[in-house]
Amino acid sequence: MNLSPRTRHRLYLFFLVAPTFVILFGVVIYPFFYNVILSLSNMSLRHIRDWQIIGFGQYVKVFTEPSQPDFYMVFGKTIIWTVVNVVCHVVIGVFLALVLNQKEIKGKWLFRAILVLPWAVPQLIVALTWRGMFNYEYGSINLMLTQWLGVEGVQWLRQPLEAFIAVIVTNVWLGFPFMMVIALGALQSIPHDLYEAADIDGARWYHKLWHITVPLIRPVMVPAITLGTIWTFNNLNIVWLVSNAGEPSDQTHLLVSFVYKAAFNFYRYGYGAALSMVIFAILLVFSLSFMRRSKATDNVYS
Repeated sequence: MNLSPRTRHRLYLFFLVAPTFVILFGVVIYPFFYNVILSLSNMSLRHIRDWQIIGFGQYVKVFTEPSQPDFYMVFGKTIIWTVVNVVCHVVIGVFLALVLNQKEIKGKWLFRAILVLPWAVPQLIVALTWRGMFNYEYGSINLMLTQWLGVEGVQWLRQPLEAFIAVIVTNVWLGFPFMMVIALGALQSIPHDLYEAADIDGARWYHKLWHITVPLIRPVMVPAITLGTIWTFNNLNIVWLVSNAGEPSDQTHLLVSFVYKAAFNFYRYGYGAALSMVIFAILLVFSLSFMRRSKATDNVYS
């Protein structure tokens, strides 16, 4: 068969893209649409073989069905969890990046390696380590409170508020290195001449921070914050492992752990699929609106 050069080029591109598309279809596209179908069905342990499409009944149950814990309480805790974690990640990460970007600091490579360790260690190990540190009887945190400050030990994992704080502290420690690395890369791309010109004009450090540093790292930090928000909102590992599956009494659940429990503990697959689609819609609306309002991608599409 005598093919033209353009046809051969197109076939070559097709064979290059085809394996990627097959993997993408099998891992992302097919599971997503199958989950959409499940969210419109009554599939559960009782209807594992004879399930059928029932419409939006599962979505109605998500918002109206009495449950323990309540959907709206879990949603509120998820918002608090996400906001506190992302704010701490950004503030700590940018602060450490500003410190490490100073020329006067010696041995910066060592500090960078140490500060990246929380991000490099697998989440399973991090979660179990912090869970042991929060143990009431032999955990290192209570030992420090008792021996160093003379304060009575706290029942970190046995009370709802204390357990929620423990989970947040663990995730803050785990997540700030990502923001630090992103911010440090953005800071190193800023021309030093801008700061020298600001020094000549008599600008203070906060003037340079607000008028030079923040505007120039914003196009990099906004997508990072968006990703960090999505990852934090959907972070199942830390909550599930540190709080021992939402304990005490299912009071430390987030939406994503609530989905996991509904689907794999209560075997309510249709309900869990509907709740996961609600989470997807929330994150999709947030991501699009946040990127649009921050105007971080204006230069990309212009």
